[in-house]
Amino acid sequence: MQNQIFELQYALDTFYFLMCGALVMWMAAGFTMLESGLVRSKNTVEILTKNITLFAVSCTMYMVCGYAIMYGGDLFLSGIAGGDTLVDDALAASAENGFGGDSVYSGASDFFFQVVFVATCMSIVSGAVAERMKLWAFLLFAVVMTGVIYPIEGSWTWGGQDVFGMFNLGDMGFSDFAGSGIVHMAGAAAALSGVLLLGARKGKYGPKGEIRAIPGANLPLAALGTLILWLGWFGFNGGSVLKLGDIASANAVAVVFLNTNAAAAGGAIGAFLIARVIFGKADLTMLLNGALAGLVAITAEPSTPTALQATIFGVIAGVIVVLSILALDKVKIDDPVGAISVHGVVGLFGLLLVPITNPASTFVGQIAGAATIFAWVFVASFIVWSIIKLIMGLRITEEEEYEGADRSECGMDAYPEFVV
Repeated sequence: MQNQIFELQYALDTFYFLMCGALVMWMAAGFTMLESGLVRSKNTVEILTKNITLFAVSCTMYMVCGYAIMYGGDLFLSGIAGGDTLVDDALAASAENGFGGDSVYSGASDFFFQVVFVATCMSIVSGAVAERMKLWAFLLFAVVMTGVIYPIEGSWTWGGQDVFGMFNLGDMGFSDFAGSGIVHMAGAAAALSGVLLLGARKGKYGPKGEIRAIPGANLPLAALGTLILWLGWFGFNGGSVLKLGDIASANAVAVVFLNTNAAAAGGAIGAFLIARVIFGKADLTMLLNGALAGLVAITAEPSTPTALQATIFGVIAGVIVVLSILALDKVKIDDPVGAISVHGVVGLFGLLLVPITNPASTFVGQIAGAATIFAWVFVASFIVWSIIKLIMGLRITEEEEYEGADRSECGMDAYPEFVV
């Protein structure tokens, strides 16, 4: 009977991991639709190509070396634990833990759940550098980011290793439940370093510093992408409970789902209202980014706030993201989709919210963890971007940018029947 109970728990936790991983993988479609909707039609094919390829590169590089760097083990996932081995280990520990103890699941399911997080981190970079970066320069950076840069900072946090062998972020009171900093702020840090080297799109800023709006080509796609991301986030946060096979864990999953949804709704409302105050109109793009901001903010700790707290956190995040997007524009940091604000600024905000509801964390620990993650990813990414710039250049030519990256990078148009 004891064997059957543990085998059932193993099956439930493994299946839950896999299904949540599939939901997070669906976020790749969300990022793809969001970005393709917020860029001009002449850059649509390049955005689509970039997002699908970066997912493939992320999965491959994390398999080759990323997972081993982050969690230990062998390159190429050689000898990854699973099947009867883990069940036997769980049964051996059952006398001490009893049913409902530590999570037990296939090592392969853990890899699958982790690898889609890597792809999410890299997708954040894609939108920020859109419409002017060379496709192959971006993909070369993706190889290093997903194979080395992200896994190293992940090893210091979820991997439990000391930072360069000197100090442990967990011991300092750092906590990041599902990755507001580890995934989202890290992606934004890499994006920011690239944008600073890349420069703004042609025509974005006038000779006197005036800001010129460059509208996206397909707002229905952008709205669809946001809703897909909203849905996928339940796997992102819910799967990070790491377990389903007992009453306490099932209840924790339900609370995480509830708070994730509440924060997204709050973020949408907060951004919608502040945009109405500032612009005098209902701004759809700010509404979309507000919902995403609420999701990013709650990701650092969705298990301990009340539903009201999660909603309030989301509202504040929605306000912050609108103000951040406007502020970055004023200093001429051109981010076509608002990724640096949504994932970076709000990612930091989410980390700072954790001690309010989770006494196991500290503000000092959260600040130290955020500073460590940002410094490592930004500096390492800046170096890699700089090397790529020296080798092959980062930016397409002015003429190619005018005609659109679709033709210069991919040799085709997304909507050929509308091309004169």
